[in-house]
Amino acid sequence: MPVRLSPETLDEIAASGVAVPTYDRSGITAGIVHFGVGGFHRAHQAMVIDRLLQQGEAREYGICGVGVLEQDRRMATAMAEQGGLYTLVLKHPDGTRESRVVGSIVDYLLAVDDPDAVVEKMAHPDTRIVSLTITEGGYNFDHVTGEFVADEPGVAADLRGDGPPRTVFGLVVEALRRRRDRGEQPFTVMSCDNIQGNGHVARDMFTAYARLQDPTFADWMDEHVSFPNSMVDRITPVTADEDRAWVRDELGIEDAWPVVAEPFFQWVLEDDHPAGRPPYQDADVQIVEDVEPYELMKLRLLNASHQGLCYFGYLSGYRYAHEATQDPAIATFLRRYMDEEGSPTLHPVPGIDLEDYKSTLIERFQNPEVRDTLARLCAESSDRIPKWLLPVVRDNLAAGRPVTLSAGIVASWARYDEGTDESGEPIQIVDRLAEPLHRIALTQRDDRLAFIANRQVFGDLIDDERFVAAYRDALDGLIADGAHATVERLSRS
Repeated sequence: MPVRLSPETLDEIAASGVAVPTYDRSGITAGIVHFGVGGFHRAHQAMVIDRLLQQGEAREYGICGVGVLEQDRRMATAMAEQGGLYTLVLKHPDGTRESRVVGSIVDYLLAVDDPDAVVEKMAHPDTRIVSLTITEGGYNFDHVTGEFVADEPGVAADLRGDGPPRTVFGLVVEALRRRRDRGEQPFTVMSCDNIQGNGHVARDMFTAYARLQDPTFADWMDEHVSFPNSMVDRITPVTADEDRAWVRDELGIEDAWPVVAEPFFQWVLEDDHPAGRPPYQDADVQIVEDVEPYELMKLRLLNASHQGLCYFGYLSGYRYAHEATQDPAIATFLRRYMDEEGSPTLHPVPGIDLEDYKSTLIERFQNPEVRDTLARLCAESSDRIPKWLLPVVRDNLAAGRPVTLSAGIVASWARYDEGTDESGEPIQIVDRLAEPLHRIALTQRDDRLAFIANRQVFGDLIDDERFVAAYRDALDGLIADGAHATVERLSRS
């Protein structure tokens, strides 16, 4: 019979051969408060802290997770029932799997139930770091202007003072205010999201929010609060029912929300934590002075290539990343994009062999065990494309370099957002702008440039003849010949 995962059953689980925490969890202090406890955080940052704890380090840096939205209640329930424990399963390409119960999350709070408890947790001097994986869209900035969007309903309510704060901005800023008023050193705000200059973005958005409330306090934040940049990397698909079943049937563990991920792991972190930090370097985290070369490499090669893979792959009839990348035409297209359009926009990356890195990316995408869905990669494209791919387009246009392959990726997104695949089956578009983008995409059979005329997403790219010509050519091919024929042509052009 499977054993339900809990602190009380760890010895029984260990006896079955599964690695479990051997450190005493009862004496760990939660020095990190984390917003956005999903699969990625638990496969990445929480795993690092677990590794340090297992080595006898970082006992003052346990993690208190925070859920801000009602939809986070499911995670709150799982965390409560399992004492913060979960199973992490790393899937190797050859079919072997590494499994471990992770114990670094020692508390979890749900802001919708008790926002003041969340604020007080951060305001307590034990908290040294407030970390974030709130997704690209969670930073609430306009994709064209870069300005903070103050009229987002939740943000606007917090700014008006309609009750206690409910958004991540309101909660974090109020906690910082209390620490200042109590004479406590501010905590570090550490973004771990896939955004170029994520620390800079976090600083700009949180201080912009504060400035709308109290300009003097915003100045204090700007002077005293640290927002280090970071680059994070590990492919972590959404946990599927079959993953839960494997953990139950093969490991004998009843786990409400296990995490599966690839073996590859990378975290590059700027060393800027005045309130203190764990010895991350002892768990294979790269501590550097300048993160930018690493993050550009990752965002413009891995993340942008994911977008190059997902729409063409989905429209070609594939549903998983490994299936699509094993298609020679798609694999060749991706490598050409990396070599000819992504790489020329990068700075030198200390200690990294770019040719090896790009080859490794293709191998990672082809890992059949991870079973990363193309639907996941296609989601929230209006947040991802402007941050990961369009900067490549703009840099190459400015330098007079080609943008044919990048324009093809944008065209494949436009075709995907028509909402039906090439067999006539409906596509569920998951995007904050799903409705308006779908409506626009439906007009492009008559007006080929309708999609990229959306300046909210694409800015002034509609005004660049080189981009427009390449985009129109790719979209013509997608409509007339289909996705696979188009990506095959682009892979050879």
